Amino acid sequence: MNSSESSKRRFVVDVEEYPFDSRWFDCRGSDIHFVDEGEGMPVVMCHGNPTWSFLYRNIIKELAGECRCIAYDLPGFGFSEHPDAYSYTPQEHVEGIEDFLLNHLQLDKFILVMQDWGGPIGLDIASRHPDRVTGLVISSTFAWPPTTIGKVFSALLGSRLGQYLVLQRNFFAARLVPMLLGSEVPESVLQAYVAPFPTPDSRMGTAVFPEQISGASPWLAQLENRLHTLADVPVEFVFGLKDLGTRTADRSRWLQHFPDAGVQEVPTAGHYTQEDCPEAYVEAICRILSQIDTTNRE
Repeated sequence: MNSSESSKRRFVVDVEEYPFDSRWFDCRGSDIHFVDEGEGMPVVMCHGNPTWSFLYRNIIKELAGECRCIAYDLPGFGFSEHPDAYSYTPQEHVEGIEDFLLNHLQLDKFILVMQDWGGPIGLDIASRHPDRVTGLVISSTFAWPPTTIGKVFSALLGSRLGQYLVLQRNFFAARLVPMLLGSEVPESVLQAYVAPFPTPDSRMGTAVFPEQISGASPWLAQLENRLHTLADVPVEFVFGLKDLGTRTADRSRWLQHFPDAGVQEVPTAGHYTQEDCPEAYVEAICRILSQIDTTNRE
């Protein structure tokens, strides 16, 4: 591991769990963290709230010999710094990640892997640059204005009490993450999700996302209207059946947009499917890589 680059990390993480070199790019004068492991077709892994690239560690370990695994930490999450005057809205995240992928890394073709808020952020970029996208892996996410459950969740955590719990008690990382997993994980893993948020100021990003489920409704509606631009892209779904936010109606809505997609339904997986069933992601990504290879040979 590159010690000089790793010295920028804001907290300590188990090196056996997360054995990757740290890399950085500039976002408004702040260091934004990512890992870049392996060679071949770039596979960009997009996290949501309140997670970071650590969520993808087991997938990266399996696939680094097959493709180029890129996993970033959104500004204010994981090892990334908090840019000055940053609002943490999904639209602002899109601007930074689009700059990272297209200008900093200069990716011409890539696969996107998305979960939670990584879905709308990644799909916004993908639907405006469909010629660059060679595949999509989608799990536990959305690309449309909230349904009733989403509105209730947004109202609760966007309320004065909800914001107090998130900002003052680190409720999202310390309480909701363990509740939304489909299986038990070691305490060291849970601590890796709590560690990025030691103070109320550091939790601002985790507090904004719940409010934006409803607050970003117009933007989300525009996003859904652009999903047709990705109709010819190979798509794989990983549905955790213990995830309360991924109901039968949501799965059906996804399949209306991508009727030819591959589907894995995992009965034991909750919301954070990367923790509960990383092997499903490996299978999905390998299927897309195989399709790309077949197309290239033809």
